[in-house]
Amino acid sequence: MTAAGASARTRSWWGWGWSDEMVPDAECAALASQLPGLPERPLPAPDVDDLQLPEPRLTPPASLAQVVSMLPLDRASHTYGKAYRDVVRALHGGVAAAPDAVAFPNTEADVVAMLDWAGSNNVAVVPYGAGSSVVGGVEYRGDTHAGVLSLDMSAMDGVLEVDTTSRAARIQAGTYGPAIEDQLRPHGYTLRHFPQSFEFSTLGGWLATRAGGHYATLYTHIDDLTESMRVVTPVGAGESWRLPGSGAGPSPDRMFLGSEGILGVITEAWVRLQDRPQHKASATVRFDDITDAMAAVRAVSQSGLHPANCRLLDPGEAALSGAAEGGESVLVLGVESAHHPVDSRLEELVTLAADHGGKPNERAAGEPDTAADAWRSAFLRMPYLRDGLARMSAIVETFETACTWDRIDALYQAVRADVGAAVEQVTGAPGMINCRFTHVYPDGPAPYFTVIAAAKRGQELAMWDDIKAAAMESLHRHRATITHHHAVGRDHRPGYDRQRPEPFATALRATKAALDPLGMLNPGVLIDPR
Repeated sequence: MTAAGASARTRSWWGWGWSDEMVPDAECAALASQLPGLPERPLPAPDVDDLQLPEPRLTPPASLAQVVSMLPLDRASHTYGKAYRDVVRALHGGVAAAPDAVAFPNTEADVVAMLDWAGSNNVAVVPYGAGSSVVGGVEYRGDTHAGVLSLDMSAMDGVLEVDTTSRAARIQAGTYGPAIEDQLRPHGYTLRHFPQSFEFSTLGGWLATRAGGHYATLYTHIDDLTESMRVVTPVGAGESWRLPGSGAGPSPDRMFLGSEGILGVITEAWVRLQDRPQHKASATVRFDDITDAMAAVRAVSQSGLHPANCRLLDPGEAALSGAAEGGESVLVLGVESAHHPVDSRLEELVTLAADHGGKPNERAAGEPDTAADAWRSAFLRMPYLRDGLARMSAIVETFETACTWDRIDALYQAVRADVGAAVEQVTGAPGMINCRFTHVYPDGPAPYFTVIAAAKRGQELAMWDDIKAAAMESLHRHRATITHHHAVGRDHRPGYDRQRPEPFATALRATKAALDPLGMLNPGVLIDPR
């Protein structure tokens, strides 16, 4: 059964992105040569035909048969998300957690029927957008249900209405990022929400995980672009009013934003649009000292100039992406507007950075910014390179957080030291721990760390789990969030349990019990199912 929103190209069932962009074996080996101690040859890309999938335990009713698949490819591709540990398990053929069936509802009535049937048969339902979760958000773990149904929303895709007066659009939850932009373009609009997973993620997934997108400042999360939502829960469907703002009690949208499929299934939403930008400008600024660079970013974030792009790459990240050499940090700045020239605003931002010790890249008008281009290219290709290195039994994974400016220096140094020590203790050799700021706020940044290390084949997951535990402990010790935009899923549950106030946990548990009394929706995420 083919999911809507996909093109004629084939997506990798086990790794990131398109199958035809998989890193070739020779390039895998060349990449791995930078990490001593890795095997000489990569693991082969796994073939669905070689998998030993568990026998399906479910028999959907005839009334739903046309929208339910039990094909091996559908079950295998819906087993995991796209985290490093998901890729490694797939490479080793570990698909014991495969759902028994995958549903592709065409209408909201199909969703209601699926939930009714699942509730009557003790079936767990895992809502699924495009499967780009990197925190175990779409993987069922447990044995308390008679079966597991992955509810793939990608057949419910499309821009249903565009309100040109209010500059908003009604969009179905299963619509992939590129399809949203393609359908808004003729109207002269854009959602302008581009997470790294943009090509392989959906509006519903963004809403359910409170995804972070294109804007480094101001409109950083999908929350800021959400006008209203429609959600189907096991006890009924509901839709919030379209409002520019409201002080009428707790927000119903806020309850479902970030709920990660445990309270209901998002079927559509009205979202706020932007006029398509006509004016853009960018610049890069280099720093010899990362502390000066952080101070510059703080000044930018508190200036009220709201750059669309404000990415700081530390020396390791800048070198890895080819944006700089020699221990320099790089600040990538970008401004855009639909109506007004932006050159003067960019000049103000560059001047701010220079006032803090930055060295702007000099280039002629119209000349490309090679540092920014190098970072952008590496940013888009990194998930494919991650998969290639995973085939060589290297550890390549990320984690992200956010904290206030008064703690960023201590957090940055501590995380790099703590994770570096854990890497050396676990693997027996030093690794790379790099950092970039993905989003910045007047009161603090969102640092995003990358860990690259050599592992032992067959021990990759145990090694990574120990390293990540050290990382999560370091974040907690400095009161930094367990996640800024990757969501909680199942992998971040321990950290989330420590971060949230206990009275809030009590309220969330009660809400879960009220909307999903059987505990069948994405059990194990955010709160205990029963």
